[in-house]
Amino acid sequence: MSYRSLEIWKLAKRQDREIHAMSLALPKFELYEGGSQIRRSARSVGASIVEGYGRRRYKADYIKFLIYALSSNDETIYHLEMLCETGSMTDKVLFDRLLDQAMHLGSMLNNFIKGIEDRD
Repeated sequence: MSYRSLEIWKLAKRQDREIHAMSLALPKFELYEGGSQIRRSARSVGASIVEGYGRRRYKADYIKFLIYALSSNDETIYHLEMLCETGSMTDKVLFDRLLDQAMHLGSMLNNFIKGIEDRD
């Protein structure tokens, strides 16, 4: 088995690609501020899942990195909301889809963490 078989990783990777594409369509003044921040937080979700998986023999480390992934996902949601609220992101349909996706990923990460915590 590999981290590549984890549904949380697959969704995080898809979200990373979609956030990246969305951020490149932001106004020029946001490309290096809000755009850079949201790209980094979205990228960190999947990277933390991968790093945690590599430490899965050590339950506490695995959980720690999954919590980092959850925190980065929360940060991504914040940046997404701020881009919309400040008018930098104007595509409401895309915003709603990305927000729903990030909220779903957060729920999946929470459940995955609980599953790891409940293991003997």
